[in-house]
Amino acid sequence: MHNIKELKLWNRAINLTVEVYRITNNFPSHEIYGLTSQLRKSAVSIPSNIAEGAGRNSNNEFKHFLGIANGSTYELETQLIISKNLNFVDNRTAEVMLKEIEEIKKMNYILRMKL
Repeated sequence: MHNIKELKLWNRAINLTVEVYRITNNFPSHEIYGLTSQLRKSAVSIPSNIAEGAGRNSNNEFKHFLGIANGSTYELETQLIISKNLNFVDNRTAEVMLKEIEEIKKMNYILRMKL
């Protein structure tokens, strides 16, 4: 088992999730069950799967959940681009978040290779 609070990847994913919640507070109310919900679910999935994997009994199980978390980063990236194209998110905010998503993907890959 791994201590998730010491994992930089998990901490960065938590911060990203908080930022997703912050920006989606400004989305149109008619998107509450659409993009708002989808962005939040995919964002929450990233640190949640990292945590679940860290709590498993083997590195192979951990790697499996890191793979799921990685898929969620791609999902979040796609939804964020759609949100930007719909002008729900300004370009500057979207670019900062997309860069952070890329960093999280890289960190996830490195951790999986180390396991």
